[in-house]
Amino acid sequence: MKKIIYRNPEDAESFDIKRFVKSLNKYAKISQKDVESALKEYDNYDTLHVSCLVEVGTNLIMQNADEATAKEYFKEHAEYFDEGGFERLRRITGYLVGTLDRWNDAKKAEESARVKHNV
Repeated sequence: MKKIIYRNPEDAESFDIKRFVKSLNKYAKISQKDVESALKEYDNYDTLHVSCLVEVGTNLIMQNADEATAKEYFKEHAEYFDEGGFERLRRITGYLVGTLDRWNDAKKAEESARVKHNV
């Protein structure tokens, strides 16, 4: 059974999928089957941080309702993220990095030439 960490690893508690589905259904009609499908990518992990569930929930609500409702859900659960919010991560040759300040000119040129996709 998966464990969910809300604040500290020692405070992990068992994940209750029915409770999660019920919380999502306050915002949009989402089936347990849809939630189970969305959580497949986390099958290899025994413990998850609650922010993973918030991300999954936000995506499911956006698919089944609208962007405004998904933003409302996210804002109500934003307390589980760092105060600074999200930091953009880039993947270059297998490494995840946040900012470009330590990149050499060639890597900066490679990044600027990429096609940008909106999320």
